[in-house]
Amino acid sequence: MSLFRLDASIFPSTSASRALGELVEREWTSAHPDSTVIRRDLSTDPVPATAWRDAVIAGTVPPADRDDPQREAVALAAEIADEVIGAEALLLTVPLYNFGVSQHFKTWYDLTVTDPRIGVDPAELRGKPAVLVTTQGGNYDPGTPKEGWDHSTPWLRRVLEDVWGLDLRVVKRQFTLVGVNPALDAFTEVAAELELEAEENARAAGRDLALSREVASAG
Repeated sequence: MSLFRLDASIFPSTSASRALGELVEREWTSAHPDSTVIRRDLSTDPVPATAWRDAVIAGTVPPADRDDPQREAVALAAEIADEVIGAEALLLTVPLYNFGVSQHFKTWYDLTVTDPRIGVDPAELRGKPAVLVTTQGGNYDPGTPKEGWDHSTPWLRRVLEDVWGLDLRVVKRQFTLVGVNPALDAFTEVAAELELEAEENARAAGRDLALSREVASAG
């Protein structure tokens, strides 16, 4: 049994999304101590920005006629598709950057879907349990001044739930820049409450993730 974990934060040592991911992973490993955790860190080992282009073009070229970058891109796509397909459960930690999807995650996703086993109809992923952890420096919930500025979470849910068909749980923490950005000092108390709530949600999501595999194995 294995858990695939992907981290997209560019700040490994201070990442709020990674910290929540640790709580999810801890619940998984507590329930499945003999399982393997397969890791892909997109900060220390980012997918090359040209890989998606090369893999797409390679699909239009006979294998014998592909150049080295095209062959390397196809091989990398197969490698990361193997990681996702082969795991019993997925944990993805993806912070909001500049009101949109992390560049590193988008590049990883785009390359992954060039693998023919995933593409636009990934039968091998449908129903696979997964947790998405996402963090936001501010707060973009309904009723806030910047409602609708989160252009990451809706897209992530679309591709992970609707395209890949994952059985997805979402853990979100807001106001992570409180204490960093003085303009947000007024939200210190709220931010502390939201942090505790997110941590409890992460633990619960981890327990659900572990239980979903136990139920699947028993079935």
